[in-house]
Amino acid sequence: MKATIKTQGQQFTVTEGDILTVNRYPGTEKGSTVEIKDVLAAGEGENYKVGTPTLSGASVSVKILENKRGDKVIVFKKKKRKGMERKRGHRQELSVIKIESINA
Repeated sequence: MKATIKTQGQQFTVTEGDILTVNRYPGTEKGSTVEIKDVLAAGEGENYKVGTPTLSGASVSVKILENKRGDKVIVFKKKKRKGMERKRGHRQELSVIKIESINA
């Protein structure tokens, strides 16, 4: 069964057993389970349902495999002939999740 979910500001089409990297879920640890209620569409073949905008009663349960930080992104700004240079770095907080079950 496939489902299209919305989580952490992004949309994903997933099946059971998929592993995704998303923005970190606040207040969670490795091994915890999270229930995603924002299911936009779910089903298989003729039983495929599309919500307006979400399906009521549908949910996807995910298990957090790991909380980590992404690669460093360098932001460098410079204005020529003004002597202005600024260098900043950023590392995004990420969660690696596994889709356990889809309830539609």
